[in-house]
Amino acid sequence: MSYFAAAVVRRESDWTAAELDLNGAGDLDEVADLLRDVEPDAEISLLFVESDDAYLAIMRLDEGEDLRIFGSDSAFAEESRLGALLVGDIKVPGLEIDDVVEPVEGEAVAGADDDPDQPAADPDADPVGDADLLADLGVPAQRLLALCTHEGMMPADVTAEVCQAIGCGNEVEELREA
Repeated sequence: MSYFAAAVVRRESDWTAAELDLNGAGDLDEVADLLRDVEPDAEISLLFVESDDAYLAIMRLDEGEDLRIFGSDSAFAEESRLGALLVGDIKVPGLEIDDVVEPVEGEAVAGADDDPDQPAADPDADPVGDADLLADLGVPAQRLLALCTHEGMMPADVTAEVCQAIGCGNEVEELREA
């Protein structure tokens, strides 16, 4: 299973990004420690893990504490060891798909197809965890869920859109291109 893990940390008003190797992590605490090690004094530490162009997991630490996790689909836990590690213990649904609010008129979803016959949400998606973990950064739960469940959106597209919204899009893009 291939993956991309981007740690994005904010100290004062600057964002820094670094790629993380999660292969040696044995449990969620070790993943959190790897995230903390990127910048121990960070106000906010985020980890975006994209796996096999199908799954996205987001972790958040505030001042190194209070781990919060969101997964785009509970099936990630069944598909791989990494998925089980990141979202396997999450039992709380992100929100019901029916609760996802479509973007406001005039607001585009990156990667969205203009085909009116295409469904707005993937009926098979089962987001889990804290969908509100980025709300204070400008990405409310409904927006994150709409992005993750939009038919045709890849995890990399969701990460790019979220990072652009919170102000670290360039850092993650540079990391991806390195």
